[in-house]
Amino acid sequence: MQDAKISAVHRQRLAIVYIRQSSPTQLERNRESTLRQYNFVARAIALGWTEAQGHVIDEDPGVSANGLFDRAGFAQLTAEVALGRVGIVLGLEVARLSRNNADWYRLLDLCGLTDTVLADEDGMYDPSAFNDRLLLGLKGTMSEAELHVLRARLNGGIRNKAARGELRRGLPVGLVWGDADGEVRLDPDEAVTSAIRTVFDRFTELGSVRRVWLWFRSQELLFPFRRIPGEPIRWVKPSYLSIHHVLSNPVYAGAYTYGKTRQEHYLDATGVSANEPAISPAVSGACSFRTSMPVTSPGWCAPNPPSKGAPPNGRA
Repeated sequence: MQDAKISAVHRQRLAIVYIRQSSPTQLERNRESTLRQYNFVARAIALGWTEAQGHVIDEDPGVSANGLFDRAGFAQLTAEVALGRVGIVLGLEVARLSRNNADWYRLLDLCGLTDTVLADEDGMYDPSAFNDRLLLGLKGTMSEAELHVLRARLNGGIRNKAARGELRRGLPVGLVWGDADGEVRLDPDEAVTSAIRTVFDRFTELGSVRRVWLWFRSQELLFPFRRIPGEPIRWVKPSYLSIHHVLSNPVYAGAYTYGKTRQEHYLDATGVSANEPAISPAVSGACSFRTSMPVTSPGWCAPNPPSKGAPPNGRA
């Protein structure tokens, strides 16, 4: 019954096996799924295609199919289908080809126009047939909805844990997580904590971020730097931004915050999404170095402030 959807015309074209994992973590830990996807090459041969006609597209490892990321492999697949070179597209689950209905229905339309068959572990589908198209549309809708439900559950759990002050995020240089839930301790490396304390001491004395930065440079002192949480600390020449980040970070003041920024996806003239900053209230206390720079301080710099000419009264 399934083979009846395949004709000699289909077998004269390519048999494409599309392989994808949703994230780098799945790519590393769920290797069995990747192996199962590669096994579809043998299924294409069993359906009547030669080994030379089989083509594997595995250029999207660890890339989500939610439509927010460019997928070179999926773009190649769509182009081959549009040119009428593909007889069958195989995958572990056809709906995993895309978790975005715009991309999914575009692919279905192209498959229907070029008489391309889709196949997965559950069966074989002809997008030009009404019943198969209806089933494929339902699979695509459920796939997109599944992604939304999973994201909502994960975000709900994250926010709930953050509200209790127990969500462990990356801490700035000079602070480390303790053994108890929500416990924050000073870095055991006294050189690191001393450098952070010096920033606050000099700011109390000088009252300006720029002056603190220039003092560090005049003393030829190095500053602890870590690009991402978890990587080793490197000692580098301090920049103005590194000093400012220390003085304006609420964690140093003993405040637990979450959601200071949020990301809103929208397309501008160049098709790039932007981040919109949002202020989050303090949730709970932690250990502190004294206090971070108050908003009314002469040395305070708001993020991306509007330009109003030269700063008055020596404000940094």
